[in-house]
Amino acid sequence: MADQHTSVPTVALNSGHAIPQLGYGVFKVDPAKTEKYVTEALEVGYRHIDTAAIYGNEEGVGRAIASSGIPRDELFITTKLWNDRQAGDEPRAAIQESLEKLQLEFVDLYLVHWPAPANGNYVNAWTTLVSLNEAGLARSIGVSNHLVEHLAQLEAATGTLPAVNQLEIHPAYQQREVVEWCTSRGVHIEAWGPLGQGKYDLFGTPAVADAAAAHERTPAQVVLRWHLQKGFIVFPKTVNRERMAENFALFDFALSDAEVEAITALDPQDGSGRVGAHPSELN
Repeated sequence: MADQHTSVPTVALNSGHAIPQLGYGVFKVDPAKTEKYVTEALEVGYRHIDTAAIYGNEEGVGRAIASSGIPRDELFITTKLWNDRQAGDEPRAAIQESLEKLQLEFVDLYLVHWPAPANGNYVNAWTTLVSLNEAGLARSIGVSNHLVEHLAQLEAATGTLPAVNQLEIHPAYQQREVVEWCTSRGVHIEAWGPLGQGKYDLFGTPAVADAAAAHERTPAQVVLRWHLQKGFIVFPKTVNRERMAENFALFDFALSDAEVEAITALDPQDGSGRVGAHPSELN
């Protein structure tokens, strides 16, 4: 299994670096068990790990990386700036703390986790991230949960567009307006909650169930494959090693155009499919 990571395609970012299109996410992973689960993910073949300061498990990620023996240049590590660290020079202090916990000299991607617009600091946070990128502390910088109105402010203030925008995206909630804005400007989309977090019967829909039967794959594999064929970067979270391997086995089959279109058609396009917080309301 050691060489399976080479099968994961990479996406070229506007920073000049490349990101594996499939990764392993540690949202809501128990900090006490994170080292174990990340170690297993790395053994399965994952090389892209997505964490955040607010998850409280950066130390576990760092220990798993340190003990893995995997060369640093084969890894892609993302972490994120939390909302209460956006003001002044706080982002600089925050990334230093994250780097210490991760036992790294730099992260591959650093994100402003939410715009938290009521606080009025996300433009300052982004401006500081630009300087952190220039200082080499983050090879690429981006945002998460930023809508067009937020992104336009960042571009106007700095002239620098994010490398990625990490958004809640799954078949019932595809955020087409912001996705189109980003992709037309070379900002790549990362999908969090790619399976809808189990909050609706995604796997029972005929579009997904029929494709799973046709390809003799699980519904989860079909939906993750849909994300990949839509061009999204995706990092499903699981603490089950068999599921980690299942989520990784996405590159020896492909959905037909009709199957992709059927899953895409599951989006009611009225915003009703959202299962997470609204970016304008979480501060």
